[in-house]
Formats: sequence, structure tokens, C-alpha cells
Amino acid sequence: MPVIIREIQITAEVGPGSSNAGTAAPTAAPVNGADREAIIAACVEEVLRIMREKQER
Repeated sequence: MPVIIREIQITAEVGPGSSNAGTAAPTAAPVNGADREAIIAACVEEVLRIMREKQER
């Protein structure tokens, strides 16, 4: 019986020192209000796009 994969999500961390398992992750730079709103808007758009795709199936 064949196995059908409809969706796959792969997460990777790439950067200097990413191969060292014992080191702490670097902290992110602070985000101002306008950048934060833009990031949130982009995330909302992506979620809505995914939801529309799932409804079409």
C-alpha cells in the first residue's frame, strides 16, 4: 500500500556555531512597533492562505 504525504514541514537552524549542541541560542534584536505590526500582518496573511488552501481540498 503506497504512503501519500500531503504536507511536510522541515525546520533547520543554519548559522555560525549551529553545529555546537551545548551553546545557547543568540538573542534576537529588538523589534520596533512598525516592524512588529508588519511581521504580525505577514503571519496572519500566511495563516489565512493556508486555511483557504485547506478549504479548497
